Amino acid sequence: MPNTLVECVPNFSEGRDKAKVDAIVEAMRVPGVYLLDREMDADHNRCVITLVGDREAIQEAAIRGVGKAAELIDLTQHQGAHPRMGAADVVPFIPIEGVTLADCVALAKHVGAEIWKRFEIPVYLYEAAASAPERQNLENIRRGQFEGIRAEIATNPARRPDFGEPRVHPTAGATVVGARKFLIAYNVFLNTTDVDVAKKIAKAVRFSSGGMRFVKGAGFLVRGMAQVSMNLTDFEQTPIHRVFELVKREAARYGVMPVSSEIVGLIPKAALEHAAEWFLQVENFDSSLILENRLSAVMSGKMAPGGPSAGLAAGVAPFIEQLAAPTATPGGGSASAAAGAMAAGLAHMVASMSRGKKAYLQYEARLSAAIARLATIREELKSAIDADAESYNVVMKAYRAAREADDGGIGVNAALRGAISVPLGVAQHSSEIMKIADSLKPITNPNMASDLITGIALARAALTGALSNVDINLDSMKTGISADDDSFIAETRAKAATLRS
Repeated sequence: MPNTLVECVPNFSEGRDKAKVDAIVEAMRVPGVYLLDREMDADHNRCVITLVGDREAIQEAAIRGVGKAAELIDLTQHQGAHPRMGAADVVPFIPIEGVTLADCVALAKHVGAEIWKRFEIPVYLYEAAASAPERQNLENIRRGQFEGIRAEIATNPARRPDFGEPRVHPTAGATVVGARKFLIAYNVFLNTTDVDVAKKIAKAVRFSSGGMRFVKGAGFLVRGMAQVSMNLTDFEQTPIHRVFELVKREAARYGVMPVSSEIVGLIPKAALEHAAEWFLQVENFDSSLILENRLSAVMSGKMAPGGPSAGLAAGVAPFIEQLAAPTATPGGGSASAAAGAMAAGLAHMVASMSRGKKAYLQYEARLSAAIARLATIREELKSAIDADAESYNVVMKAYRAAREADDGGIGVNAALRGAISVPLGVAQHSSEIMKIADSLKPITNPNMASDLITGIALARAALTGALSNVDINLDSMKTGISADDDSFIAETRAKAATLRS
């Protein structure tokens, strides 16, 4: 498998003609890209394709899929329940492993530029890649659908695309490309044909009209039943089970009830674990209680047989031995990242064990926000453990290359900038962990105060160690080679000083 994994979930405006969908999927078969799922919905007249692959390969797969959709789908003849503005309607990139949300923003911009260049389909950027705050929400961009955009794109400056001229493709419309966190497409069917009821429930549930944060919703008539169609944009902070419960309560106001629900595309295992914990009310639930999780952890060496608290040293021993080995990597930078990841883990654990408990219900939103942020930071710090060692190897290669062909230090400086970015990110994350952990003290179980104190101490150690790595690499950079490098050195020293204070 590739070192970097990006998910791409393009939505195409075709859900009835299997041959066309097959052709689009076939066009996206690029080496290094894997098809995880495909969903077709005749009522919505829409298909959702889930791909995962290396960042380079998945960009090309997405571009080819947009091109094939433009060949096969004519929006002037298209009808369906789901709003649409393009043959390839929306193309989001989601970070999975070895990449950040910022990396996916860069992917989205590259893909957007290529779509216009190759197919003359105008492109709008949304979510994290949005060029303006009002374009973060897909609904704002897609308002009026294909016909409305076609009528206004040339005359209304607010509808000018981010890539391309202000004109829609005659039959393929326009495409929205972006970067976002994992989204769950979740629909609830009601025991009524009255679509107005579904629309009223969707209005009550979605955030834009006063409902739950990170929920988007609309009402449709699908398969002869009223459907509340939703996108959950952050399941960590607004879990799927709470969404279902609110839909059920709102439905009861109109004398109806849910009869079933569906997932369109894929759903993270953690989301279902959260739902299981909620509905079953299992005490002290932990994902390691799930047989398959335990089996996977034990077989991969991440957990000793007997559970998460049995033989913990077996999981960390290889890394400790690598640190002790007479080799340059892993070193202090990787150890700092590991310390920061452990700090985030401890704070996450304390917040998770208080969230949902009766004594802390008033702090539910704050705890959920902390849990979601700490989960993200923890994953990025885990990635930094290897990234720091790899950046050192890149610097060593640059020094060797400089000895063979003197470039005046340009190559070494470039490598050092990469080696600085990793520990600087570790330091920034560690500083944030300290603040979050400190904010958790008054809103979590006081019996777990020692865990927060340990987490803060680990985060402080990670901050100190990471900044020392930043300093030593900055000192190794040559000044006077380029104004850009000199500016980078000054700006980074200022950032490090701020973090120290």
